[in-house]
Amino acid sequence: MKHMHIPTHKNLMALAIAAILLSACAVGPDYVRPVADAPAAFKENKDWKVATPQDQPLQEKWWEIYQDPQLNALVEQVNISNQNLAQAEAQFRQARALVQSARASYFPTIGANSGVTRSGSAANSSNGGRVANAYSLGLSSSWEPDLWGRISRTVEANRASAQASAADLQVAKLSAQSTLAQDYLQLRVVDMQQNLLNETVAAYQKSLQLTQNQYAVGVAAQSDVIQAQTQLKSAQAQAVDNGVLRSQLEHAIALLTGQAASSFSITPAPLVAVLPTIPVGVPSALLERRPDVIAAERLAAAANAQIGVAKAAYFPNLTLSASGGFQSSSFGDWLTVPNRIWSLGPALAATLFDGGARRAQSDQAIAAYDASVAVYKQAVLTSFQEVEDNLAALRILEQEASVQNETVAFAHRAVELILNQYKAGTVNYSSVVTAQATAFNADLAALNIRNRRFAASVSLIKALGGGWSQAELPDNAMLNDRGQDGAVKPVQK
Repeated sequence: MKHMHIPTHKNLMALAIAAILLSACAVGPDYVRPVADAPAAFKENKDWKVATPQDQPLQEKWWEIYQDPQLNALVEQVNISNQNLAQAEAQFRQARALVQSARASYFPTIGANSGVTRSGSAANSSNGGRVANAYSLGLSSSWEPDLWGRISRTVEANRASAQASAADLQVAKLSAQSTLAQDYLQLRVVDMQQNLLNETVAAYQKSLQLTQNQYAVGVAAQSDVIQAQTQLKSAQAQAVDNGVLRSQLEHAIALLTGQAASSFSITPAPLVAVLPTIPVGVPSALLERRPDVIAAERLAAAANAQIGVAKAAYFPNLTLSASGGFQSSSFGDWLTVPNRIWSLGPALAATLFDGGARRAQSDQAIAAYDASVAVYKQAVLTSFQEVEDNLAALRILEQEASVQNETVAFAHRAVELILNQYKAGTVNYSSVVTAQATAFNADLAALNIRNRRFAASVSLIKALGGGWSQAELPDNAMLNDRGQDGAVKPVQK
């Protein structure tokens, strides 16, 4: 039983060859990376120390240049257990699955069907009433050749989007790593501040004892004792208050490492990390090293491919379909040659009028591409700004630290001299209080500058993209292979 007339074998062969040849044609513009002008050098790098030839470029484990074993261990824990990274990694796998889904459209779909029905008619019908069985078994297949590149442009867009998602994962990873490093280094500075406060409390206790002794022998006034007591209590209050910031930093580190704050703690210890010299390179390198810049560029590529998808809607779609099987009213001769059925033929469909819908979709795709190019160029400019900001901060803070260290030395020398003068009775106790407060504030400022220098160095590494580069993006083979994660490693849940 033939369901339709089919073309000759020669016509079918010619049609298939034409479809294959036309499938190589993709409408829409081919992608060209948007031009982003980069300066020849960083302005703020001019007057700051530069890396020597012996200094190695930033590596993947950039945090190791601070030479702090506990920092290294905590960042590795971030890479394993941070839940924001787990989310970003899952989003990348989702984007990669969309690539595989789009690629499936290159191939025909094949289905199978089988059925048994039993039907009957009323006894008073013209045939006197009868019951009949119907047995069917068949295969069907359909294929839409990619005549105008709609499928290839969709695959292209999804691949670029998946690469953007992989870059976004690196953005999340670098953000978590740098935040952890800054929080940990600040926590160690807070520990040093606590030591300073404890030493200050001890010094003020000695000063109070001195004034009490002086008052007992009638050399000092009671106001000196009260001033010493006030100064001591103020320092003790600051020592207690310092614990608030330390606890918050410890809790933040717990969150970043994927642990409950209630069961996480870091033993107080002095800061052992060293401030590294960071190789900066040239501004144009940021276009290959910053994951957020790469993500924006890949999204621009995806938007460009979507223009081709929109353009392909103007052209007709060709579908090649075939089916075959067996159909019989008797189970005994169901699967026999006389009961074969088959059909084969092409179908061409085109939209003749849509009220401007395709034109609007094309305009929308072009506008989306223009917007993505603007986002990319803005990301490039932002990357230059962030590097310049942190280069300036490191250069200026280095100068400030040098001056502040001299201030600390002078302030402590002044305390020694004025305290001796008070013991000799040549100055009042207010001079001692002022000198001690000045020395304490100078020490505290020096620690704050130290913290800011470490924070700026981490921010500079982040602004430079860490040790990552565009070469680590998953390529087409990695995106097509379901058994590979490309450059992405799953995060433990």
